[in-house]
Parts: sequence; C-alpha cells; structure tokens
Amino acid sequence: MREITLGFAMCGSFCTFEAAMDQLRGLVKAGYQVIPIMSQNAYGTDTRFGRACDFVWEAEDICGRKVIHSIVGAEPLGPKNMVDALVIAPCTGNTLAKLACGVTDTPVTMAAKSCLRIGLPVVLCPATNDALAASAQNIGRLLNTKNVYFVPMRQDDPAKKPSSLVADFSQLLPAVESALKGRQIQPVFCKL
Repeated sequence: MREITLGFAMCGSFCTFEAAMDQLRGLVKAGYQVIPIMSQNAYGTDTRFGRACDFVWEAEDICGRKVIHSIVGAEPLGPKNMVDALVIAPCTGNTLAKLACGVTDTPVTMAAKSCLRIGLPVVLCPATNDALAASAQNIGRLLNTKNVYFVPMRQDDPAKKPSSLVADFSQLLPAVESALKGRQIQPVFCKL
C-alpha cells in the first residue's frame, strides 16, 4: 500500500502554533508523510509566541522537508499528486474568508485551491476571534463546500471573547482520517 502524504499548512493564528506543531508531530508519528506549508506571515513574522525562524526550523525538522512558503511552490501540490489531502492548522478567519470567496493570494490558499480543483480533501482547523461574527457566514459556506472538512471546534472563552472559536486540535488526526474517507467528523461544534 502506498504511503499517504498530507500537506500541512499554517497561517497566522500564532497563539495556536504550539498546538499545531504537536499535531504535526502526531501525524508523522501516525505514519503520514507530511509536506509543511506556511503563509508569508507564518513564515516570516516574529511574535510574542515565538520567532518565525524557530517555527520554520521545527516544521522542517518534524517533516524532514523544507517548508513551502510561496504561491509558486504550493501550486503543483494537487495537479502533480504531491499530496492526498491538505490540512490547514491553524486556519485563521482571514483564510476562511479567502477560501469561501475563492481568493488565492497566499501559499496556503493556493495549496487549498490546488487540492480542491482535483477533488482532494481539505481539512480546516479554525482559530479565529470572529468565528461567530464576521467569519460565521464563511464557515457556513465552507461547511457546504464539497471536499472541505472541519476539525471540531468550540468557543475558547465565551465570557471574554464571545465570538471566538478554536478547533479542538486533539481531534485533528481523527478529522483527517474521516476526511480521507469522505466524511465529516461529528459533532462539528463541541461543548466547552
């Protein structure tokens, strides 16, 4: 049996990078080959959560491959059958909006377009402060988009951030396994 290769794309919800890296390790440990992909912001922005170069090094070390960080580098993922599915973890509200509207202006959105155009699953692991506000319509649209799947998500702080949702990163592997079978893991929205 052929090994399954996943694209693992990260965009700028920097506070969730540690959780994303833990899941990246888990996918590799589970036997998946993984190609790391980062948006320009994820690849080059230092924040209070860490230096960009450290996250790049960590992703490359886990995967044993260089991070794809350009639109040109991400474009052949689908057509050249480089991956069997794409994970976007974390997936920001900005990226959700771009995906919902067909905007392809980052390596992450190009990777998604590249996969969706040939019918590959794209698994979204949202982390956005406006999921139940401005991003709600985009989540709704993507829930109804063929070959797009979600990692189950929940409100992360209903009292202080009532519109915020964050995926349960610990369910990323089961969500990927379900998506590879053409099924959305349930429930999509979890209790606290």
